[in-house]
Amino acid sequence: QVQLVESGGGLVQAGGSLRLSCAASGSYIDDYVLTWFRQRPGKRREAVSSITATDGSTYYDGSVLGRFSISVDAAKNTVYLQMNSLKPKDSAVYYCAADRREDISDIPKMWHYELLYDYWGQGTQVTVSS
Repeated sequence: QVQLVESGGGLVQAGGSLRLSCAASGSYIDDYVLTWFRQRPGKRREAVSSITATDGSTYYDGSVLGRFSISVDAAKNTVYLQMNSLKPKDSAVYYCAADRREDISDIPKMWHYELLYDYWGQGTQVTVSS
């Protein structure tokens, strides 16, 4: 079982940058799928970006493509989300989620489904002012 703790959220002006971290403990994440979700006020939780630690494949929602970058540091057992050119509509609580799996062949189609993930962090607030 893995525990996830997010950090790095805060208040930033539009156009600015933040880097979110998700530190994992209890298990090495080198065979996990790790995904950042966000939940904006009054909206459903949505997948933002994912990485398969096994082979480093990355996936992005169209709304953040080209602005956000996901990465994993296996030595630190941590996944990051670098967020650049932030917009007010990026304001949300950001959650880290993890799913341990050996077969990643269906991940390109399924990475954005909440039900895929067994482990979740508590979330970190990101607020982007205009």
